[in-house]
Amino acid sequence: MMENTPFKNNIPAVLALEDGRTFHCRSFTGHGESAGEIVFNTSMTGYQEILTDPSYTGQMVTMTYPLIGNYGVNAFDMESDRIHAQAILVKEYQAWPSNHRAKETLSDILIRHRVMGIDALDTRALTLHIRNTGAMRAVISTRNQNSSALADRAQQIPRMAGLDLTGAASSKIPYRFSNGQKTLLNEGGSLIDRNVWRHSGHKTPVVVIDFGVKHNILRCLETVGCEVVVLPARADADLVRSLNPDGILLSNGPGDPEPAIDAVKTIRDLIGFRPIFGICLGHQLLALALGGKTYKLKFGHRGGNQPVINVVTNKVDITSQNHGFAVDAESLNRRDIEITHLNLNDGTVEGFRHRRLPLFAVQYHPEAAPGPHDAASLFCEFHETIKVLHN
Repeated sequence: MMENTPFKNNIPAVLALEDGRTFHCRSFTGHGESAGEIVFNTSMTGYQEILTDPSYTGQMVTMTYPLIGNYGVNAFDMESDRIHAQAILVKEYQAWPSNHRAKETLSDILIRHRVMGIDALDTRALTLHIRNTGAMRAVISTRNQNSSALADRAQQIPRMAGLDLTGAASSKIPYRFSNGQKTLLNEGGSLIDRNVWRHSGHKTPVVVIDFGVKHNILRCLETVGCEVVVLPARADADLVRSLNPDGILLSNGPGDPEPAIDAVKTIRDLIGFRPIFGICLGHQLLALALGGKTYKLKFGHRGGNQPVINVVTNKVDITSQNHGFAVDAESLNRRDIEITHLNLNDGTVEGFRHRRLPLFAVQYHPEAAPGPHDAASLFCEFHETIKVLHN
């Protein structure tokens, strides 16, 4: 974590990977150290949304686009209440943004959230190394310039495979999301029930199980006519049933899906109760609840330019993605599960649906933020599925 030191834009730093590869760089957010799995994102814009995406919990993000910070940051583009990434690594940081929406600089928000910002880094060389060897653990430090010692420390960081991080990224208290605002529902431990819905008959009540949800998912649900109540990752099936929603959305989130045993059990218990839509980690957890398996990708999919084909319609969408694990196609029971989407770069599963039950999921982010809006219609599809069954 960063130390509370005055801003300096030229503090030497060292990045050391667990395999011994090191990079000299500098901190634009003051002295400090950071550690985690190091990954890369190929988006040209959207650094604020990326940093505040809870799916990056435990990870340091390398931006492949060379100039970062040029349009500043603002309150609306936050995808959660705080920065979840461990650090951001860029080639060149622009300390003087020029944009009418900017309220502060990238370094301002990083310093406030005690997250390191690193520049003067050969991000192309780092990205190529990750592509060749895979995402790995790493340490950044301005205080310790001993590359060998930092690499040794990187080897002591827990591996992402085997980590259930849903609890760390999830809200702790249920809340209502309306017009971009959160209203906490059971502060002090009071119980909630089906009387939580305020717009019965006018909006479609949907429960979102929060494994690290992005705000734009909630905005998209509101846009298509849903009333949204968000439950913590630890919520069980009995609580969901007691609220009597018309639909359930399983959110994105960080970490390895297979250790999230409680979440998988909850989802399994809810299958057949109401229509379910899974996004990213929610896609993986739904697959596990249906008897499938997941595995870790070599370096993951992170960026706003991932081509996905709908194998049912042959339509191709360019999608926003952020994940390091994938669903094993061979593990899915094809009598019950139909694979609907595939990644055109590597053939991995990007979506599936149940042949008889109203369950479907996608690995990518239809809400984008950042990224293209090609797949935004999936929220309409979810809403229409609910309405057809409810009527």
